[in-house]
Amino acid sequence: MRSLSAIVGLAVLLALASLAAACGGASGDSPAATPSPRATPMTLKVMEFNIEYGGTGIDFAKVVEAVKAADPDVVGLEEAETNTGRLAKALGWKYYSNGMQLLSKYPILEASGAEGLYVLLEVQPGACVAVSNVHLPSEEYGPHLMRVGKSAEEVIANEERVRLPAIQRQLEVLPPLADKGIPVFLIGDFNAPSQRDYTSAVVGTRDYVKYVVQWPVSKAVEAAGFRDAWREVYPDPLTSLGLTWWAARPRVAGWNPGPNAPQDRIDFIYAAGPANALAAQLAGERGGPEVAFPVQPWPSDHRAVMATFEVVPGTLPTLVATNERLLTVGRPLEVTYHTPGWTGVKVELRLWGGDGLFFGGSDVSAPPLAVQAAPSTDGTLTFPTQALAPGAYAAVLVGENRAPLAYTRFWLRAKGAKPELSTDKPSYSPGEPIEVSWENAPANRWDWLGVYRASAADPSVDYYLIWQYTGGAASGTVSGPPAGTLALDDTAWGKPWPLPPGKYKVYYLLADGYRAVAAASFTVTM
Repeated sequence: MRSLSAIVGLAVLLALASLAAACGGASGDSPAATPSPRATPMTLKVMEFNIEYGGTGIDFAKVVEAVKAADPDVVGLEEAETNTGRLAKALGWKYYSNGMQLLSKYPILEASGAEGLYVLLEVQPGACVAVSNVHLPSEEYGPHLMRVGKSAEEVIANEERVRLPAIQRQLEVLPPLADKGIPVFLIGDFNAPSQRDYTSAVVGTRDYVKYVVQWPVSKAVEAAGFRDAWREVYPDPLTSLGLTWWAARPRVAGWNPGPNAPQDRIDFIYAAGPANALAAQLAGERGGPEVAFPVQPWPSDHRAVMATFEVVPGTLPTLVATNERLLTVGRPLEVTYHTPGWTGVKVELRLWGGDGLFFGGSDVSAPPLAVQAAPSTDGTLTFPTQALAPGAYAAVLVGENRAPLAYTRFWLRAKGAKPELSTDKPSYSPGEPIEVSWENAPANRWDWLGVYRASAADPSVDYYLIWQYTGGAASGTVSGPPAGTLALDDTAWGKPWPLPPGKYKVYYLLADGYRAVAAASFTVTM
């Protein structure tokens, strides 16, 4: 539940699109994906799990136990901090992405054109499914507004202002994949219920369910062609609530939901394309409602949800992907590719930027820094990096005449380099745009910048005032009133933008969590 509580404006999402492109690849035309003639129907188990505080608030071993008990094939995490790889290692799974907070029994490929919004899992040779993992803003929480007497119009207006803009890019990018015959899963902590749980029959069954609500996010997701797996399996919200938040876990030194906080189903697994939901189950605390996989003590304030699907995988599109987006100079770069089956295809390493740009910003006129042949339709190539300077690069799949077929971006940093954060000025007047720049960051999809009062000693305990995602870039700059500017009606929180005069600190925090790896100070003066 405790996501980066904020308003994510559509204009800011568009501004971050150029940063998000760093996570994926080309927007150029690729051969169309269709149901693979080599693919056969298969069962796929998908799990969604907000592990809270990187899974360490109670006992990380219990997070491992919960995943083992459910035995999924792919897991989307929220608030994983940098523990996605740690969880994969504990499970003995080979494939994971810290940046996307996903782990899988199948190879994870960040596809060209994905813009950091989804990955492909190669579930059969040359055949794939797509997975997008999201964590939407939590404040203000709709069921809480209902409880304190807000009208349906006010609740819906809040959803349209706070959460709906944060899912728009996924709803633009993902449906075309399903149209091409690729099973697509949109999973995550949505921090909002479903309109299928707030019907006239449900009104009055919980004290805060006072009226029917057409929750805008779930309505938009379904309008985009997605199906709610839990409600496909359990159509009646009176007989199966499927509550995922809050879960009864021990108290921690940080966020604790109150005993009277509204409970709801806010963690979802949606599917589009050739994916048929066969079963849906919860993992959670022993004795929790509808919990099929009990673990005690339960390690998170969310229960996990898992759905089992029968899928027909789609054909893997032309792509190139790297094993990491940020590497230290000297660490080998592994580049995985899938070609259209043409002869003469190669993988080139190029500097990012310069003149003679093709899509995405790589210099096609300059000689490549390294090149290797891609002798088969699918493969992985290893490039040494000792001779390359720190900076931004592209791995480009090229055909005849070096025509680019697909690309992905990656960064190299010097040995011993650590994340750095700075502001363009030491002091600002109230309301003046604050420019924040960072370098040598891990390039995780959900790394973020949080502004705190200078007196805040611990970002995991003290509350941020404003925030903004970095968009998955190892280096970059954001400017202006941050995307996460809160505008709460609750006078206990106040309205922190524009920041009042005082001393502040901005932190670079990792992977949807509260571990700070860099900081910079500034002052707001009269």
